[in-house]
Amino acid sequence: MGWPLLVFYTFCSTICVGFFLKMGKLTDTAYFRSALILNAFKIMSKKKTTTHKEEALYYHAKGRPGKIEVIPTKETANQRDLSLAYSPGVAEPCRAIAERPEDVYKYTAKGNLVAVISNGTAVLGLGDIGPAAGKPVMEGKGLLFKIYADIDCFDLELDTKNVDEFVRTVKILEPTFGGVNLEDISAPECFEIEDRLKKELNIPVMHDDQHGTAIISAAALLNALEIVKKDIAKVKIVINGAGASAISCTRLYCALGAKHKNVYMFDSKGLLHPSRTNLDGKKGEFVNDSLHEKTTLADALKGADVFVGLSKGGILNQEMVRSMAPDCIVFAMANPDPEIGYTEATTARKDIIMATGRSDFPNQVNNVLGFPFIFRGALDVRATAINEAMKLAAVRALADLAKKPVPDIVNMAYNNANLVYGRDYIIPKPVDPRLLTTVAPAVARAAMDSGVAQNPITDWDAYEIQLTKRLGIDNNLTRAIQTRARQNPKRVVFADAENVNVLKAVQVVVEENIARPILLGDVQKIKSLLKEHSIELKQVPIIDPSNPVTTEEIKRLERFGDLLFEKRQRKGLILSESRRLVTHRNYFGILLVETGEADTMISGLTRNYPSTIRPALQVIGPRPEIKRVAGMYILMSRFGPLFLADTTINLDPTAEEIVEIAELTARAVENLNIKPRVAMLTYSNFGSVSEGAAAVKMRRATEMLKQRNPKLIVDGEMQAHLALNPELLQEKHPFSSLVGGAANTLIFPNLSAANIAYNLVRAVAGIEIIGPIIMGLKKPIHVLQLGASEREIVDMVALAVVDAQAK
Repeated sequence: MGWPLLVFYTFCSTICVGFFLKMGKLTDTAYFRSALILNAFKIMSKKKTTTHKEEALYYHAKGRPGKIEVIPTKETANQRDLSLAYSPGVAEPCRAIAERPEDVYKYTAKGNLVAVISNGTAVLGLGDIGPAAGKPVMEGKGLLFKIYADIDCFDLELDTKNVDEFVRTVKILEPTFGGVNLEDISAPECFEIEDRLKKELNIPVMHDDQHGTAIISAAALLNALEIVKKDIAKVKIVINGAGASAISCTRLYCALGAKHKNVYMFDSKGLLHPSRTNLDGKKGEFVNDSLHEKTTLADALKGADVFVGLSKGGILNQEMVRSMAPDCIVFAMANPDPEIGYTEATTARKDIIMATGRSDFPNQVNNVLGFPFIFRGALDVRATAINEAMKLAAVRALADLAKKPVPDIVNMAYNNANLVYGRDYIIPKPVDPRLLTTVAPAVARAAMDSGVAQNPITDWDAYEIQLTKRLGIDNNLTRAIQTRARQNPKRVVFADAENVNVLKAVQVVVEENIARPILLGDVQKIKSLLKEHSIELKQVPIIDPSNPVTTEEIKRLERFGDLLFEKRQRKGLILSESRRLVTHRNYFGILLVETGEADTMISGLTRNYPSTIRPALQVIGPRPEIKRVAGMYILMSRFGPLFLADTTINLDPTAEEIVEIAELTARAVENLNIKPRVAMLTYSNFGSVSEGAAAVKMRRATEMLKQRNPKLIVDGEMQAHLALNPELLQEKHPFSSLVGGAANTLIFPNLSAANIAYNLVRAVAGIEIIGPIIMGLKKPIHVLQLGASEREIVDMVALAVVDAQAK
């Protein structure tokens, strides 16, 4: 892909995300950039790409040179703002910090600021190219810190190879930073620099080239060994490479249980053996005399269980791989070319588990899975160090995350792959949104448990919310609904259980204690899907109404058939047809709810809307005091949640019917502990169009609604943009009862307008939507959007539980 296409793709992405920023929930730079990265991953997953020199140079030179900038976090609009930001106002936080030094974390950016520091002596695969030439890499590292963990960075390139000078320079900068990430420093100097800084500084220090690869590869190794059922204490491990990363990796493997006697490390001169006199740095730590000093890499690999390559490309061949033990594990992590190519290795051995550092093959060992989240956890508890306990916590958190069902957004990023824990998926993908909320808390807990946390976390739920807010993925309403659902989980029937997305959502629902699921469908098919996708639902009942097995199941079907006939016998239904219909999952599930054997039902993922809602209307029916049913969608917009009605049921309601729809919607909003602010929408603003059926209808409906509900905040008729712009409403129509805040409940004149509105916003802006929510039924039945994602299903289940709690 040439750079013109890349620029065009980025431009299109920017337009979409720009509209998203205007209409949607995307509110900060971090999540904006993450969206662009997701697009880049989608491109990369479709075709192996080559980065051309011109493309890379253009990317770094275009517009503002480089990749990062400093952006103010406070108001700077007028002289008063500036007087607070600088003189004279800035004197006050200075005095406060002088009196109480720890307040530097309260009044400055120190607590979220990491220094990325290098002297350019070991830059990527380029070697000793100097500090200035290494600056693009350090800026890139700062960019990754920001987009993945919302950590601010200054990159510092030091023009020195003197260890004392390097350490002294970093030490005197300690008051500025909350942490130090050492980068691209050659061995053996990097060992001494890190060791001394960790002893002399009171902030976390980590050399990512050493520990980043170690943490990610250790997590991958734990999972790979689990898959092939091998004990880490017994496996033979061959390490090719004896630099900083290899030493750190091996140390961590040993901390996890590997035995020194089973580890054979090679450098460019051969096996690390006690007889050698040319071992520098930390190499002596991993000498092994159980093999002859002249043993070659090929000889050592015979019968080996694990190969870890941190050296150079092409040093392994197929014959060497074939000589390894059954179910061998090969981590060829040299970049850009691995020690052996992925295809070459997997062709040689079908039983191999293969990982590389490349994104275009499965099992990428990528440091970005670690350092942003490790520093995030360390900074958030003001850790004085990043110690072994914190690194091991990160290892286990990453390993555990790989075993959980993969979110849709991750599969989508990899060309709709079906990623399932196994030989081709032993480590999470870099775009997994759960990394921040999984790894950072694990690291923070370990810091607290190991005694290096100065600011312990006491409310872990609040901390998780804080983490999600950092990347703009928070939605307070969704979280509030789920929290409320957990307080009193209800029995939820899933009529579309023969669907992987539904089953993944059910696992989340069970793990989060949101509901008590009941699955409907072919038992063997569902069990097969559960096994295929590694989904654990052992205690969840599965019922196939079309194939009753026990006497109890047969009697229940007869009872349901009789009940349906009783309800519909004067609507043309005969008994034999009634007993046939109850074998259909929608009718059966709704009858479970009607008879009190379940509390609510979710359906519609694989069926059209009418076939799902019709049984609900026939069996359960509307509440007698209302006698109307309507549909509502919730849009998670940047204004907060927006409630739209009627989006699904009433084609062209009268003014009287619109009043009933508005009342239903307002009650539904109140049930979520939100005060409804109702806007009656059309193309006219307060009589600006005197004629026109829709305008007249909405004007009349507004008058009736106000008379019937004098305490309800409602106004209209008005256009949609006016309802969402309180400043414009105040300026143009100061008399409106909606002045003082934007509307959150939008009532449309007909089904066409409402349906077009939510579908257009959903498709173009990508706003998260919950719905359709059926209002007015005697008992709660809810319908999923066709093709709803796992997250949307979970959200809908939580809302259905809250709805059932209110009945």
